[in-house]
Amino acid sequence: MQGRYEFLAQDRIIYGFPAAQAVAETADAQGAQRVFLVTSQTLSRKTGEIRKIRDVLGPRCVGLFDECIAHVPRESVLRAADAVRRAEPDLIVTVGGGTPIDTVKILLICLAEGVQTEDELGEFRIRVREDGSRHVPKVGRPPVRQVVLPTTLSGAEFSAIGGATDTRRKVKDLYAGREIGAQVVILDPALTVHTPEWLWLSTGVRAVDHAVESICSRTAQPFTDATCLHGLAMLARSLRRTKSDAQDLDARLESQVGVWLAAAGLGRVDLGASHGIGHELGAVAGVPHGHTSCVLLHQVLRYNREINAARQQLVSNALGDPAAPAGDLIESLVRALGMPLTLRDVGVRRDQFDAVASASMENVFVRGNPRPIRSPQDIIDILNMAW
Repeated sequence: MQGRYEFLAQDRIIYGFPAAQAVAETADAQGAQRVFLVTSQTLSRKTGEIRKIRDVLGPRCVGLFDECIAHVPRESVLRAADAVRRAEPDLIVTVGGGTPIDTVKILLICLAEGVQTEDELGEFRIRVREDGSRHVPKVGRPPVRQVVLPTTLSGAEFSAIGGATDTRRKVKDLYAGREIGAQVVILDPALTVHTPEWLWLSTGVRAVDHAVESICSRTAQPFTDATCLHGLAMLARSLRRTKSDAQDLDARLESQVGVWLAAAGLGRVDLGASHGIGHELGAVAGVPHGHTSCVLLHQVLRYNREINAARQQLVSNALGDPAAPAGDLIESLVRALGMPLTLRDVGVRRDQFDAVASASMENVFVRGNPRPIRSPQDIIDILNMAW
């Protein structure tokens, strides 16, 4: 048995404490005097949560960017980077889901490498070579780190990989850097009650996808097996509880901790086609990432079953029904949560299949799928299964 596991450049996880209190204590601990906030318009303008954080920081809060855009188009990253440069912060506090978290990850690459244009940013995207191997550009140390308070279950706070969409190519590219992710993560379930039910539950399925594709990975590891199997069981249980009672904060915190455990494989083991095709469904057809996992994961499991049935058995065991195929159990969970199950349910058209397939062949996760994907037709076969 051989392998390598690289831990994140992440100092601590704080869970169960009020968000504003935890932000203030973190800023104090790091000696931060100039804190810049990044969030969504909804949290900033329609709730009082960001005001609570600004109030507790007082004059240490030197700016706010709340114009993050879903699927993180590169132009929005550059606007955010410009705002951060002008404010000259010594700490960024990011509040929200995968969109603001990834926005900050990639703007930190801009700050580290002096990126000013979309073309310059494109030079730092992860590329897939003809032989399927990856070219991951080296990224310098950014001048500032981010503290993340997640409000969805996407798991972006536990990864040093971010995605941004090239709107000209209609491709979502991945970017990586050791210190672009969260230095500190603060999990406050009370902060998440503003998240729409569909977004909370669908990103919960996204976290399930993290766990399942890590467990079923062609490069699975003992450490990720342990965390992801336990996290998967926690997620399946707590998401059903939240569906029954949206105000159950204990269930919400259990889901957040489940995400933490399920994310242990992100960037450490090869994920698969559910993640990879899902990125391009977002870029081409505008499908939210949580929904892409809802419609793809159970079908990708069926597509891969001939290759990794033994690994999929571990998923069935964790979900409490060893006699049932993993794909069937995931489909049942998605149905119980009231989430979409097919591409038609999320508005994808058949005439978009070719564009999705073409873009997916550039995706590193697709090329890491347990059952090798060698041509766009293989992608279309999966899309037809999910139709």
